[in-house]
Formats: sequence, C-alpha cells, structure tokens
Amino acid sequence: MKTNLTAPILFVTFVLTMETTALEREFNYFLEHQEELVKKYNGRYLVIVEEEVKGDFLTLKNAYEFAIKQFQLGTFLLQKCTPGEEAYTQTYRNRRVSFV
Repeated sequence: MKTNLTAPILFVTFVLTMETTALEREFNYFLEHQEELVKKYNGRYLVIVEEEVKGDFLTLKNAYEFAIKQFQLGTFLLQKCTPGEEAYTQTYRNRRVSFV
C-alpha cells in the first residue's frame, strides 16, 4: 500500500478584535514612534510603559528582569528596537499549518 505523505499547506491568519489593551497601546506607541526610537535605541530592548520608554537594555533578559521588578505583569511591553517589521513579525511554516 502506497501512502501519499504530501499534504496541502493551510494558511491561517488570526485576527483578534477586542478593546485596546495596555499591551496594544504600548505596541501602537512603538509603531507610531518607531523611526525616532530606532535613531536613539537601535538594536536595544525597550521597556515601554504608559506610552513611554522606561528603560533600554542590550539583552531581553536584562529588560525583563528590570521590568518585573518595577512594574506589574501585563502592564509593560518588551520590544526589540529595530527598523522595519522584522522586530515584531514572525512567520511560522509547517507542512500542516502556517501562521503568518
């Protein structure tokens, strides 16, 4: 018996619609100010709270350690500051499902 292991790739896009959360507000701040933030913090990890950069760090670990000591979980955004969409866009591919 011959088995066909070729399966079609299914592309799925997830869209969340809800009220703006604190994290969405902080992410929107990053997007709106990305160009100026990159000029100042390019390549660094930012801690963004209440639409303001509260710290910048060389590593994600250092940014996280600072943020959890200073702010309540769910109230801050950790964001790598780089130009373009690469800092906040990821593509996952799998034979069965692809998230874009």
